[in-house]
Formats: sequence, structure tokens, C-alpha cells
Amino acid sequence: MPPTSAGLATKCLTMLIKDLRLELRDKYALNAVLMFGITTLAVVSFSLGQSNLPPHLLGALFWIIMFFSAMSGLAHIFIREEDSGTALALRLSAPPDAVFIGKLLFNMILLTVLTLIITPLFFVFTNAPVSSLGSFIPILVLGVIGLCSATTLIAAIIARAAVKGALFAVLSFPIIIPLLLTLVLTTQKLFEGSGVSNVMTELQFLIAYMVVMIVGSLMLFKFVWTE
Repeated sequence: MPPTSAGLATKCLTMLIKDLRLELRDKYALNAVLMFGITTLAVVSFSLGQSNLPPHLLGALFWIIMFFSAMSGLAHIFIREEDSGTALALRLSAPPDAVFIGKLLFNMILLTVLTLIITPLFFVFTNAPVSSLGSFIPILVLGVIGLCSATTLIAAIIARAAVKGALFAVLSFPIIIPLLLTLVLTTQKLFEGSGVSNVMTELQFLIAYMVVMIVGSLMLFKFVWTE
């Protein structure tokens, strides 16, 4: 590995470890996403009972819960730097690429924890077809990466705004609409009994979306972060 790549990887890892330690200490973002996700799922499931919902409603319900849970916690990674006054020191001590990749990895870990808790509860509470769970895992992985890659840059943009939470959701939603629609459609097909081979077009779109968002955000982040 070239020295420059090794140095960038080390700085990204350092950034990730710093954020994980801070999160384990105050647990703000983790509690926010878990409480919102579990509360929303519980309220909806108790309202609907154990009725057999059609696949398109199950898919929409799951990703709506994931979207709004993500909106409640993913922006905190940059807001915390601004509120604590460490953003300037971070700008001087770490390159923008390392900051962005470290924050992106942290958001992915945060949303992965939410997914590992919400997904089993969702299948239990809604009677979603368990036979589709194996095929659903690749969609979950791409969905988590897609949500994080589309929102990490937005979190940096709104970190210094006055109304952070509302602005984060408003700016993120138009960017995430294509991702959410594809995830809902793919989930519907899987819940209807289709295999992974029948959703290859959707999988290709999800992979392309993920790559475009990560590369585009990485290119734009240095301008957002240094302004």
C-alpha cells in the first residue's frame, strides 16, 4: 500500500475511533435512532395488529421507519463537532477526505446497529414472510450504505444552520427519493416470493446509486468542509 494511502487509512480509522468513543460515552445518536425506530415500529404494529399486510405496504413501512430513524440521528456526527467547538481543530488537523470517510463509516455502523435490531422485530411484529429474509440481507446492506452515503454530506452542510433537524430531513428527502422507491419496490418483490435473480435491475441501480453518492460526496466535501 502506498504511504499516502496508508496515511489516509490511518487518519480515517483514527476519526472513526474518536467518534465511536464519544458516542459510547454519551450515546446521543444511538439512543435517538433506536428509540425512534423501535417506537415507530411498535406503534404501527399495535395499530395494525397481526393482520397480513400486502407486500407493497410491508416494504414501504420498513423503509419509512428506516428513513425517519436515520433522519433522527445521522446528522449528529457533524452537529456535535460544531456544538462542542472542535470543528475548527478538526479542519486544521485532518484532511477533508479522512474526515468524510471516518464520519461515513461511523454513520454506517450506527445505522447497521439499528438495522440489526429493527429487522427481526419487523418480521415478528408484521408477520412478514420469513422465507425472504435471506434474500433481503443484500438489500439491507445496500440500503444502509445508500442512506449513509446520501446523508453524510448533507449533515456537514446543515451543521452550522439554526434549524438543523428539520433542514436535514428537508434537504435529504429529494436526494433519497430514488433510493427509497427502489428499496420499496425491491422489498415488495422479495416479500412476494421473488428471488435475488428477479431484482437484478434494482440491485444494479442500488449499487450505482451508492457509488455515485460516495464518489460525488467525497469530491464535494472538501468545499463544504473548508467554507
